[in-house]
Amino acid sequence: MTPRTVLTIAGSDSGAGAGIQADLKVFAALGAYGTSVITAVTAQNTRGVNAVLPLPPQTVRDQLDSVLGDFAVRAVKTGMLATPAVADAVAEAAQAGQLPRLVVDPVLVATSGHRLGVVEAVERLLPYAEVATPNCAEAGVLTGRPVTTVVEMVAAAEAIAAGGPAHVVVTGGDLDADGESVDVLVGGGTTTLLRAPRVTTRHSHGTGCSFSAAIAVRLASGDPVPVAVAAAKEYVTRALTGARHWELGAGRGPLDHFGWSC
Repeated sequence: MTPRTVLTIAGSDSGAGAGIQADLKVFAALGAYGTSVITAVTAQNTRGVNAVLPLPPQTVRDQLDSVLGDFAVRAVKTGMLATPAVADAVAEAAQAGQLPRLVVDPVLVATSGHRLGVVEAVERLLPYAEVATPNCAEAGVLTGRPVTTVVEMVAAAEAIAAGGPAHVVVTGGDLDADGESVDVLVGGGTTTLLRAPRVTTRHSHGTGCSFSAAIAVRLASGDPVPVAVAAAKEYVTRALTGARHWELGAGRGPLDHFGWSC
């Protein structure tokens, strides 16, 4: 059987824990054929980001044309967009209906604190998103107010959804809600809290990328958004659990995308 094709539009992570590399690992782990459009090249590892080189918007357009002109892409996710000009190139394709079942992961700041994107770039894509997946920090930047509790996560998800996305998931992995990891899903007139046991680990680099990539795979399979989001949360929880005792790198390491340690 021919595998379904999923596209990631994001930055390259030389440490391979996040970005394009993480997305392609998730696609493969979940049985999809991954294609990619690189928006920027970063020099980074588990300890931080040392350099970022955004690619020219035309180079992004050329990659999009090559992939979309040859593959039957079933779902798309975006990550680091780097600049508003790059986001414009991606938004043009979305506006033309070329980016089906679009998942927007609004990558703004790396775990190390290095700024990887700008709000204006993310806002270009939000009106075309079937799902947007900001974490609490990103939701705070997008709404202009702090997001530090579950109640504030709900309010932020509702505010972001008002800007265009059909569904918004504010992920709460950085908040400790009584030993749980709580995500808030808003869309279709409903609000859902997704709960999972909190995994204690320093290996969480690329969690957001992996979560949004897993959603895209499930959407490509035809799952409705709530089912796709719940399945993606289960996948990331397993991946975090599998890597919790790894010794890859001296900083915040990658996830166990393939279940090697589970």
